[in-house]
Amino acid sequence: MSKYIFIISLFFSISTQAQIVSSKDFTADYQTKALKIYRDTIAMRTARGHDQVKIMAHYLADRFRDGGFDDNDINVIPFVSPNGEEIASLVVRYRGDGSSGKKPILFAAHMDVVDALRKDWVKDPFTLIEENGYFFGRGTGDDKFGTTLLTATFLRLKNENFIPNRDLIIAFSGDEETEMLTIEDLVANHRALIDAEFAINADSGGGSLSTEFVPISYQLQAAEKTYADFTISITNPGGHSSRPRKVNAIYDLAQALKEIESYDFPIQSNDITVAYFKMRADAEKNELGKAMMDFSINPNDSKAAEIISNYPNQIGIIKTTCVATMLDAGHAENALPQSANANINCRLFPGTNVDEINSKLRQIISNPNIQINVSGTPKSAPASPLREDVMAAIKKAVHAQFPDLPIIPYMTTGATDGRALRAGGIPTYGTTGQFARAEDSFAHGLNERVLVKSFFDALEHWRIVIHELSQ
Repeated sequence: MSKYIFIISLFFSISTQAQIVSSKDFTADYQTKALKIYRDTIAMRTARGHDQVKIMAHYLADRFRDGGFDDNDINVIPFVSPNGEEIASLVVRYRGDGSSGKKPILFAAHMDVVDALRKDWVKDPFTLIEENGYFFGRGTGDDKFGTTLLTATFLRLKNENFIPNRDLIIAFSGDEETEMLTIEDLVANHRALIDAEFAINADSGGGSLSTEFVPISYQLQAAEKTYADFTISITNPGGHSSRPRKVNAIYDLAQALKEIESYDFPIQSNDITVAYFKMRADAEKNELGKAMMDFSINPNDSKAAEIISNYPNQIGIIKTTCVATMLDAGHAENALPQSANANINCRLFPGTNVDEINSKLRQIISNPNIQINVSGTPKSAPASPLREDVMAAIKKAVHAQFPDLPIIPYMTTGATDGRALRAGGIPTYGTTGQFARAEDSFAHGLNERVLVKSFFDALEHWRIVIHELSQ
């Protein structure tokens, strides 16, 4: 039996009993403190409109003060959201001795969550509940997992008198799940507080487990697509529905939507996506695996790209995508529509400019009367170049738990605060330290959960990562 097979088999025998793992099995002082922070912050309904983000920021600030951090190195930065709610960011600096001569390392996460309704959940979403080897609660994964682990690890290292060779900075944003304005505020208006050589984002990346809890791989996020919404709309005078006209706002809009549906954006690639497909190919045993390998060898392989495009969870990795997500048309059942509008959600491949997509939509839509408007102020961000020091630190942390497990760099098709950091010139890499099964992924959904064992194991993951990068 090979070393790798032995380790996987050993993990299988342990992990299939994950349901009986209890927090009582983790009793070290730093683990107890981490669990208390986790429980206390899960209880804070930090969703938009509930005035809890600022409370969480001050709560965590107090924990850093209690842990020996100088008050001058703890900054709660107030921010007023577009809906008038007072929220905040939290920035904490862990002073190093400067012996490396390098700029600080930034560690990012977000305090806010997507809202959850008690009537929809089996359990109270804002009470941390431990059951059958899982922690349940809103934010257990996204992203109070990240804020808790970073806070607890900084406190642990401070208590152990660890002195990094450069400053380490925590930056917790307050509205990642909505407008992402607090991270942009930090980048634009408080750069001196967060300026860093690179950032580690605790809101992306992580390990994959099979249905049987067997580890598959660990993903390191190094790029993400740009989120952009476009509104396409058309108006006309309307009229009585008993006197139909050939010009109809709904039909005109429908034609524009069909034109967008039928357009294929060009295939794109970068070092991260090529590396992702090369390393991921072996895990796929069907035509997708071969297409991934062929694409990694030749990113211009149109046949491989076509096969990859047939898989919804992979198509976004090779191109920009635009898709209709919302419709609003007409004003009465017995009247011709005076207006019709649709939201087109686009995820732009790194390096693609928002204006480029705006122009492309104009070319795709044949009707010149269709208006196209960009919602908000989306910003493009480049991919982060893979760093040997970051890869080595993640590899050591992951392999301390699962030797020989492949570390795969990847690009997320969603959006995190990492986009604003990258756009601001701070290369950013995503790692959570969490391992999870695909069927246990309920972030933003009902009955969000993480494995109890994974929570406590991630504490060691973060200790190793920070040690490796700053000593």
